[in-house]
Amino acid sequence: MHSPLALVRDPSADTDAPRRAAEPFDALEQLVGVNLARLRAERQLSLDALARASGVSRAMLAQIESARSVPSIKVLCKVAAALKVSVAAFLRRHATNGFEHLPAERSARVVSANGRYSARPLYPESEPTAAEFHELRIAPLHTEAGTRRAPGTTVNLVVSEGTLEVSVHDQRQLLATGDAIVFDADQPYSLRNPGDTEARAFRVTLKAETPPRWDVPVQNEARHEVAHEAARAATPV
Repeated sequence: MHSPLALVRDPSADTDAPRRAAEPFDALEQLVGVNLARLRAERQLSLDALARASGVSRAMLAQIESARSVPSIKVLCKVAAALKVSVAAFLRRHATNGFEHLPAERSARVVSANGRYSARPLYPESEPTAAEFHELRIAPLHTEAGTRRAPGTTVNLVVSEGTLEVSVHDQRQLLATGDAIVFDADQPYSLRNPGDTEARAFRVTLKAETPPRWDVPVQNEARHEVAHEAARAATPV
């Protein structure tokens, strides 16, 4: 039904994860400092001017920019409001000009073994993201099985050229140019081009949110058991 993928590059394999996990904590200080300095320079603000606008002391701003201090969320919110940016702007690994250019000719593609299907990432793959954005190309009469993802993952797909038939389990939906579909990606699905020309589509994959962990530290459990036993021993029979 479909050819196995001969990956030029697999976007689902996060090869940078071990490296990021090994990064020292001061990498965060450096990232926030570089972004603060860039945003301040873009707005042609001196440290004194930003201190007045944000209510954060000049000394603290200087420490943040020089990566000698990691600011609290409260401090970052004040500075972000003064610079008219989101707090997340301090944590992005963008280039110093504030954006990252992704030239089409240098993009890595996932290509099927027979070359009849390809997916091009349209987002920076060098850092973790909550969503993935790909351009898909499907040759005439080709069917490509989708990769099942973790429960809670959602796919939003829109056809930009041609037609596509999307199959989710036993349900099929034909999409014409401009049509869109949203479905859960933790179930079997496939994309088929029923036409005689190449079909193109854009796919946004919203990753499942990781639920919070409510693990109780072992030492706290042990302390609770000791207290419980002591209270039970002190209770008259």
